Amino acid sequence: MTFSPNFYRLTQLHRQLDDAERREAHRRGADPFRLLRLKTLKLVVKERLVALTLRSPALRPALAR
Repeated sequence: MTFSPNFYRLTQLHRQLDDAERREAHRRGADPFRLLRLKTLKLVVKERLVALTLRSPALRPALAR
């Protein structure tokens, strides 16, 4: 299975946002607005990943075929 560069880039971005969200949540005096923004960005990236996956048959999980 080959991954498109866009798919790989979006998965990396999702992982970075997840790490940033985790760091912010564990920080003393965490900013709730920053947490909300990180969660929103993560959701947007996830939606793009799903849309990309649905468009490309090579990226669909084996059970969904």
